[in-house]
Amino acid sequence: MHFTERIAIVDGLRSPFVKSWSTLNGIDPVTLSTHVTRELLFSVGLDVEKVDQIVWGTVVSVPSSPNVAREVALNLGLYNTPGFTISRACASGFQSIASAAESLWMGHATIAVAGGVDVTSNAPVPHKKEVIDKLRAMPKASTGSKLSTIAGLRPSDFFPVPPAITERFTGKTMGEHAEDMAKYFGISRAAQEQFAIDSHKKAHKATSEGWIAKQITPIMNGKNVVDTDNIIRPEMKPEKLQKMRPAFDKVAGSITAATSSALTDGASAVLLMRESTAKELGLKPKGFLKSYAFPAIDPRENMLLGNVYSTPIALDRAGLTLNDLDLIEIHEAFAAQVLSNLKCFSDDEFFQEKLGREKALGEVDMSKLNIWGSSLAYGHPFAATGGRMIMTLLQALEQTDGRYGLATACAAGGLGAAMIVERA
Repeated sequence: MHFTERIAIVDGLRSPFVKSWSTLNGIDPVTLSTHVTRELLFSVGLDVEKVDQIVWGTVVSVPSSPNVAREVALNLGLYNTPGFTISRACASGFQSIASAAESLWMGHATIAVAGGVDVTSNAPVPHKKEVIDKLRAMPKASTGSKLSTIAGLRPSDFFPVPPAITERFTGKTMGEHAEDMAKYFGISRAAQEQFAIDSHKKAHKATSEGWIAKQITPIMNGKNVVDTDNIIRPEMKPEKLQKMRPAFDKVAGSITAATSSALTDGASAVLLMRESTAKELGLKPKGFLKSYAFPAIDPRENMLLGNVYSTPIALDRAGLTLNDLDLIEIHEAFAAQVLSNLKCFSDDEFFQEKLGREKALGEVDMSKLNIWGSSLAYGHPFAATGGRMIMTLLQALEQTDGRYGLATACAAGGLGAAMIVERA
């Protein structure tokens, strides 16, 4: 990255991440995003009026307000502040940060808020297209035609159509792709379950010690205050996990609900500006954006390997090696996905054949990986996950006195994301 000035990550904030159809059920994604943004600006003591760019990510689009970023600006009274909304599947949170940074580097903005939201509980559920077409034509039809149309409808016609969860190009779900990878790379069920247990254990410890509370702002949902993540399990017994049924391949599968990230509701936001702007305002950044990369691979072959494809590019752009990293955050879509990527990180043959590189990056030091747990424990509200990971990374670097950190994610469609930050 060759820019004249560093982009400061001043701070970040998020809502609690909760299981879908639980404590945030029914909340409007725009309202949730607005609250998180307002509280973030208040917490750093920045006048809302100073924000001149808002970028938001979302995967489960809101039909009534598809441009969430602009709606957040309007809710904050920023009538002259532009905002745009992006989607890069599970990497949307990273993309919103990158897009905001580019606006700042280009001088198109001075202070930007980058965020993401997904409230799966509020996912739109459509009805059958042929039924909608018939009902739409009824007001102009004759009385006889109306009666005929009504008589031809069956009760089942009014059942909603479940949202599609398969990849359009491959016809498989993310879980089925992860299952393919588990078999291809020989990832055992026992290894997946131990990885999930460790993630919950680390997340519970970090929460108990008060580190995670610094990321979270309470949310009012109706008359209830939502102030904690509710997916983290203080204890997971191996013998119970061993009895769970496979979730995707019922006959020969190894992935279960316990080793998959749960459907989750939540929002996150990150405040960005150029380093000189932060100094002018007397704000101390948490860190600086060092580099990022968003590659793509053929989704028909081990679709969730975006981590291993994106990381070398981000490291090259930052002028760093794997050994220079003090902490690493890998999004845990599935335990099998993380473990498959970790295998590839140290595989010279894979790097030569697939990435055209002479040598692999090397083996990941597990003591640096997801030290406060990750998406298996906190959940995965799609576009909000990137913001959470960057917050966690900068907080953990401060707590461990580290300098450089990597956050990386795989995403639907064979996409990947990697972002490197430097602690201030």
